[in-house]
Amino acid sequence: MSTGAGTDGGDGRRRWRREEVAREAGVKVRNLRYYQERGLLPPPRREGRIAWYSDDHLTRLRLISDLLGRGYTVNGIGELLAAWEQGGGISQLLGLEREMTRDWVREEPVTMTRAELRELFGPGATAEHTRRAAALGYVRVDGDRVTYPSRRLLEATVALVRQGMPLTEILDAGEFVQEQAAAVADRFVGLFRRHVIGPEGLGRLSATQLDHVREAVAALRPVAGEVVATEFARAMGRRVEAEVAELLRTEQ
Repeated sequence: MSTGAGTDGGDGRRRWRREEVAREAGVKVRNLRYYQERGLLPPPRREGRIAWYSDDHLTRLRLISDLLGRGYTVNGIGELLAAWEQGGGISQLLGLEREMTRDWVREEPVTMTRAELRELFGPGATAEHTRRAAALGYVRVDGDRVTYPSRRLLEATVALVRQGMPLTEILDAGEFVQEQAAAVADRFVGLFRRHVIGPEGLGRLSATQLDHVREAVAALRPVAGEVVATEFARAMGRRVEAEVAELLRTEQ
């Protein structure tokens, strides 16, 4: 009987009973049958009434748990595992997924009490402002604690409030910026998918092609932010210059 390290299957490889492999993988026993029914997990090898799971089963169970934790659906996991079986290399796909999704946001969170929040923003801040900020993703509220995921956005909001701008209009502007930023992000992602990944998608790319995509992600990650920041600065410069000229004309 195994105590968690598996049993020697006679060929130098470990094998696991149902409860053992579930415990080792950190999943519930009933999930094994569900994964098998959905085609995510091959059936175990049977000896009489005992079902034996191999190290391959354990590896796959850990991958399934990892992908579920990353937000993949069961159907999406099935497609990735199918690509693995066809030679695409699930480890390379996971490595690429990590490379594609990391380091886009580097922010320092700030947590304070509701009382500190009221003191920071003054009497003009209301509970409705907090609820709307939470809906937009600017704050997270947990009981009496409020967390701003981005110190930079918090400091920008405070600066605007101290210049006399109403919180309602600041939140309106923030929502508008989010919508425009999402549209720009969609455009860049579409370009990348069409011209770097291609129509076949990730699952059918070779190891060499996956490496190329990974290198392209690393090279293009800073470019997207620089393009947006530069274009916004140029637009602000033109708009402020025009506004100043208009103000000067009205003073004449």
